[in-house]
Amino acid sequence: MSKVRVGVVGYGTIGSRLADAVALQGDMELVGVADVAPTLPLRALYESGVSYRVYSVDPEKVGTFAGAGIPLAGTLDDLLSNIDVALDATPGGIGAKMKDLYRSHRVKAIFQGGEKDDIADVFFHGYANYEKGIGKDFLKLTSCNTTGLVRAVDALDRAVGMEKVAITIIRRVADPGDTHRGLVDVLQVEKVPNHQCVDLMKIMPHVQATGLLVHTPVTHGHIINLVATPKKSISVEEVIATLKQHPRIRVVKIADGFNSNAAFFQYARHMGTKRADMYEIGVWEECIGLSGKDVMFAIYIPQEAVTIPETIDGVRACLPMQTDRLEAVGLTNKYLGMHLRP
Repeated sequence: MSKVRVGVVGYGTIGSRLADAVALQGDMELVGVADVAPTLPLRALYESGVSYRVYSVDPEKVGTFAGAGIPLAGTLDDLLSNIDVALDATPGGIGAKMKDLYRSHRVKAIFQGGEKDDIADVFFHGYANYEKGIGKDFLKLTSCNTTGLVRAVDALDRAVGMEKVAITIIRRVADPGDTHRGLVDVLQVEKVPNHQCVDLMKIMPHVQATGLLVHTPVTHGHIINLVATPKKSISVEEVIATLKQHPRIRVVKIADGFNSNAAFFQYARHMGTKRADMYEIGVWEECIGLSGKDVMFAIYIPQEAVTIPETIDGVRACLPMQTDRLEAVGLTNKYLGMHLRP
């Protein structure tokens, strides 16, 4: 079977990680990446010796790539003429302008969470609604927080059923390196319900969800506290066992040193993962408890890498490469090195 051909449009925080993830898939070919200029990620790519083919989005800026010592394989039109699906990682709002170009090249496309919902045929999550994405032309991913939130709620929902969930998101205010946000020494709140809960209900309409979001002046990771009402009673031990069976959830202990968002980031560094990335969300055993029938627990969201596996799932669904949900996500997990841990 020939490999499916994938292109990444926008080589930044998400696009660079998508390119690496596609390159790891044994049944996919990364044809190339496209951007408007020789950005820092592209400069670092070539200085590191990685040889992804690079395409220019803006014909008027072709000369800037040569000036940076980055050879071009062609234009964006050239890239789109040679792929089956585009992974759009452009800044929010740009993807909507790119959609007609993808359509004119008869290329399917998967958009990130920064785009509006109406850009896609399906609001997509690999574990929760894979079947709805099968064969569709345009998929849109959930945001980083929603991606992790849905993973956790879906895991428990499939085990015992979920009636409703109330969440509080403690959200990092900006990505590392952002200079346009100056939120310092302040906790900023948003009105209820936050969009993550609204989005969860679009993916899982049978679960009632509401929540509060608090912006915090940190740059690595979000923490979400959940209070979930199951349809059937479940013990703390059963919650832990259920979450441990999910390859994209890492259950850890505060007693082992996982006492903060920074602990996860540092652990990934020590593991030697590229950019200190984690694809899994984290769950603290000591933060799982019961309030009557309700289950309370907290999850950690590594915002820069968490949506990457679900994007790869989207490739598998839209083409479609696999029609069975567990087969598809299992292959993504295998190639990305995610597996169950003791």
